[in-house]
Amino acid sequence: MKVFIIEDEPMAQETLARTLAELFPDTVVAGTAKSVASAVAWLQEPQNKPDVIFMDVELSDGNCFEIFRQTDVTAPVIMTTAYDNYAVKAFEVNSVDYLLKPIDPVALQRAVERCKSRIQEKPLDIDKLVATLQGAAFSGPARPAFKEHLLVQFGDHLVPLSCTDIACIYSEDKLNHLVTFKGEKYMMDESLDSIAAKLDPRNFFKISRGCIVARSAVGSLTKLFGGRLRIELAGVSGKALPQPEVARSRTDEFLAWISE
Repeated sequence: MKVFIIEDEPMAQETLARTLAELFPDTVVAGTAKSVASAVAWLQEPQNKPDVIFMDVELSDGNCFEIFRQTDVTAPVIMTTAYDNYAVKAFEVNSVDYLLKPIDPVALQRAVERCKSRIQEKPLDIDKLVATLQGAAFSGPARPAFKEHLLVQFGDHLVPLSCTDIACIYSEDKLNHLVTFKGEKYMMDESLDSIAAKLDPRNFFKISRGCIVARSAVGSLTKLFGGRLRIELAGVSGKALPQPEVARSRTDEFLAWISE
């Protein structure tokens, strides 16, 4: 089975490839891409014909739906993301499946088997997919239950912390730090993608590859060069607090989210 992996986080890319090899020993990673542009370029090469394509939804230069608009995608697609706000049930059509990060191996195996069984079926109807995504929104199943508490590290102890106390979570020097509204800082071992998947997207937003902020912690916004935004944290005590910046590729979505 030849797979093409479109994922902008190297660790997530490696983990997916390793898990696929464990579940399907015949797996060959035919190619990888970290952006819309590189994915389109790879797919447009005539010799590149994967059996299954894995696409992270949010990429460094936009979201994966741009790939469909710029080139033909004929292989079955499995989309992966830390967020559930892309109408999960919409991907049950046209050989497209959808997995939430962190990816469960059982769900991954089921998705690949489903794609294998549909390879001979009709190609993707992209117009139908996009229309479904735009119109279905959240008319499908109820939202999954999100965590009300996260376990944080305090010395040699793990402490359950209420999600309502979280102001932001950010990465620095390859470590993840959680900051509360009281200005307390805790270490976390999980990746930001894994943490984001546990938080209610109505209350938390991953503004960049290295930071998640709580809606209630967003104060004023400062426009920066290149279309980025800097967030002034509100209601957070303490000194030497981070000054989170919204990635340019996430600015429009963030502004829509914060104005809901």
